[in-house]
Amino acid sequence: MLSPLICRARRTGDRDARSKERGVTLALVAVALVAMIGMAALSIDIGTLYQAKAEAQRTADAAALAAARVISISGITGDPGNTSGSWQPICGGTSSNATLAAVAVAQVQWNFVGGTTVPVPTVSYGTGTGAGTDCTPLAGSSFSVNPTVTVTVSQTSLPLFFARIFGLVGGNFSTTSVSATATAEAFNPSGSGTYASGNNVVPVWPRCVKPWIVPDADPVHGGKLFVNQVDGTIESPGISLGGVGAGAIGETFNLVADCNAGGSACILTNLQPQANVGTAAKPNLQYVPALVSSPAPAASSTCSNTNYYQQAIAGCDNTTAYQCGVPTGDTTTPTELDLTQTPLFGLGNESATNAECLIRASGTGAGTGQDTLVTTSFPFQIQSGSANPIGGSGVTVGSTISSSNSIVSLPIYQSTTVLTGTPNQPVTIIGFLQVFINQVNADGSLNVTVLNVAGCSNTATTLPPASPFVTGTSPVPVRLITPP
Repeated sequence: MLSPLICRARRTGDRDARSKERGVTLALVAVALVAMIGMAALSIDIGTLYQAKAEAQRTADAAALAAARVISISGITGDPGNTSGSWQPICGGTSSNATLAAVAVAQVQWNFVGGTTVPVPTVSYGTGTGAGTDCTPLAGSSFSVNPTVTVTVSQTSLPLFFARIFGLVGGNFSTTSVSATATAEAFNPSGSGTYASGNNVVPVWPRCVKPWIVPDADPVHGGKLFVNQVDGTIESPGISLGGVGAGAIGETFNLVADCNAGGSACILTNLQPQANVGTAAKPNLQYVPALVSSPAPAASSTCSNTNYYQQAIAGCDNTTAYQCGVPTGDTTTPTELDLTQTPLFGLGNESATNAECLIRASGTGAGTGQDTLVTTSFPFQIQSGSANPIGGSGVTVGSTISSSNSIVSLPIYQSTTVLTGTPNQPVTIIGFLQVFINQVNADGSLNVTVLNVAGCSNTATTLPPASPFVTGTSPVPVRLITPP
């Protein structure tokens, strides 16, 4: 047996050893906490950077789409050769409308990145080595048919809230930055076959199209077509100022129903609607009513519309298939006539009544509350009318605005088609007009000014209905094309 002295010595030694280990756990916990807090802080900062990156991409997308929309609504794609010098004010440099629109959208408060406004973004036009801040040298190429705009935004002073405490960024966060790039396109298939390999061009399918089908006949320029029915090009390219000029963009004429007066249905006056016919004021273009098979919400609850056709005029027809290239023989989604409607001459007809409500006019003629279009210089200016609800936001009558209910899209059908008078006869759509409704005339016709022309590609009339389409609210829709 061990003596009591030896046992006591051993117990004393054990206590001394344990006393030396005291505080080790606390040190380990402290080291672990530092690591854990550091990782948490780093994850927060990385999350902040990821969020800023997403905000930068959203800002670049919005800015690119804004610039492309300016190109689309200006009508310059109707002058692909820049014969009138119309490209310069739209995208010809840093002071052009499209560039200014991109910068303005990028720097508005709801597009802040990291809580602050971004510096002036870089805006360029075209792709590859030919891209530049001035689009005018690109006119006459594939760019002028399908213009592209690229916007790059950067935020160069993002705060890192925790990581700099640990010296992970040297205590200096002023160089921490994110950037994003987006490319948008104003997609106009008119004549695109000239530039596309194999003439394989995707046709468009605009939405909110009004059910007034017009023939391919330009009533202003000597009986020319709006769209060449062989290759889809615009037959009268260019800009007309004040309605005077060789270009289709800016020309003004009256839309007249191709229906005999009287009766409860549209009895066709001509089996091939034409330009400059009848006793209506010339120039004029006949139209036929299209079949609208689904409800279309009206632009205003005050519009009186008892059927789908009237609703589509006073509101937005999002369902009718007015896409390019649906063959006449297609029985799945054809564009059809609806000769049960009565868009006749005289006030009170379905087209005139609902068109007045659409443009917020209180009667026929000019100056009855509707917006106005100034075409004496390019780009054209839309000025708010007294009935425009934007006036409630402090905008005075006559102020320049960027959109209007008076801007509508119309389908162009293959005018060589002979109509039979059958209420649901299908027709082939080969292009679209975008027009501004200036006023409803006393005889029930509509006075309009052409804002843009979009022809289908030269292969569109043979494409099957299952082929892809580019959709949008304009005949020249805009879309993001930045690769994912």
